[in-house]
Amino acid sequence: MKAEKVMEREIETTPIEPLSPMSHMLSSPNFFIVITFGFKTRCNRSAFVDGINNTLINAPRFSSKMEINYKKKGEPVWIPVKLRVDDHIIVPDLEYSNIQNPDQFVEDYTSNIANIPMDMSKPLWEFHLLNMKTSKAESLAIVKIHHSIGDGMSLMSLLLACSRKISDPDALVSNTTATKKPADSMAWWLFVGFWFMIRVTFTTIVEFSKLMLTVCFLEDTKNPLMGNPSDGFQSWKVVHRIISFEDVKLIKDTMNMKVNDVLLGMTQAGLSRYLSSKYDGSTAEKKKILEKLRVRGAVAINLRPATKIEDLADMMAKGSKCRWGNFIGTVIFPLWVKSEKDPLEYIRRAKATMDRKKISLEAFFFYGIIKFTLKFFGGKAVEAFGKRIFGHTSLAFSNVKGPDEEISFFHHPISYIAGSALVGAQALNIHFISYVDKIVINLAVDTTTIQDPNRLCDDMVEALEIIKSATQGEIFHKTEV
Repeated sequence: MKAEKVMEREIETTPIEPLSPMSHMLSSPNFFIVITFGFKTRCNRSAFVDGINNTLINAPRFSSKMEINYKKKGEPVWIPVKLRVDDHIIVPDLEYSNIQNPDQFVEDYTSNIANIPMDMSKPLWEFHLLNMKTSKAESLAIVKIHHSIGDGMSLMSLLLACSRKISDPDALVSNTTATKKPADSMAWWLFVGFWFMIRVTFTTIVEFSKLMLTVCFLEDTKNPLMGNPSDGFQSWKVVHRIISFEDVKLIKDTMNMKVNDVLLGMTQAGLSRYLSSKYDGSTAEKKKILEKLRVRGAVAINLRPATKIEDLADMMAKGSKCRWGNFIGTVIFPLWVKSEKDPLEYIRRAKATMDRKKISLEAFFFYGIIKFTLKFFGGKAVEAFGKRIFGHTSLAFSNVKGPDEEISFFHHPISYIAGSALVGAQALNIHFISYVDKIVINLAVDTTTIQDPNRLCDDMVEALEIIKSATQGEIFHKTEV
């Protein structure tokens, strides 16, 4: 009886909560996030049950289910429910000794989860525990969470609030310290402020116009990466590769740019290699084909200020309020998919494009349109808007920064974190997640369009190596000069 009380937690009845604008757009049973935690020790099921009981289910959306409220024009809402943690933890009965290739098995198992729609009759999350040794971990936890619960940054913040430092098991993980802006004089701000406002206004008008053209009719050129959203069928395959964070930092520091710029540049170079291999003809003919392609990505942009880990920990421990969930915008990012002799051109182009996006308000306008549409036209119109954006672009892209120091999740030391969001009509979703000295490239692909996702992943890894070699040549040249 006592164990039953620990396993089952009845949530007090509270008023129903409407979904946020972005959660509305992501309310389909087919829109969810699959996260893989690789651990350095074997999984202990009891530790997960106790940990979830003490943390996650105190976060309101983890203890609520989504239901249609017909009193509010048939819109989905969050309703608190009775929750039994055991029902959300799955330990498959497997003959581990008979599995010859554990890495391939995990890839297939994860992909199988990705092809099963979310069970909307209960809280929208589940843990799959695999006590299987792979080349990268001693055991794994594969977590499936509906995207309406939260975006990548929200879920990473919640992970950190549930985790503890390896170096100090009782200490919360620290937030990454934000870069302080220089204390310039008022005269300087008056000098640059007016010009900056002009740039922001002009750039926002241009980028917002491109966004609306995409919503209305502007589509990417048909290419081997672009799916067919009209057929309504997607067969997902989830793959990942681990690369060195130090290699990315070397390029970042040498070229004086952000980590996100390097990852976008690497993605452009990898996609160029992959697409070039998909067309017949000589090198010159392939170059001409690539130059005619319009390939764009829907890049997720975090709109919230940094959430304090302590606030999230208090929310789960004491039931206090904390803003959390989906608060992201999207920008339409034109990808430089060309045959370049200089591999550094890919990251230069990525930086130039992203710098232009940063000074525009495109991401905020995107969120504002979703909010306006929801208020005046309802959830169906929001879903239609999302389908237009994702159906007219080739891929989705995001980058989530993880912890800088090693952590344990419910007393399990983490080796790596991988994760893919399966959303929209695109056949390709690219996500990067960092953890200490690693970055994981995560690809979720529709195999009806892209049959060789591992080839694409390898092309991206090889592109990074080529860019790194070119960067080292740049360092040598600067040293010589």
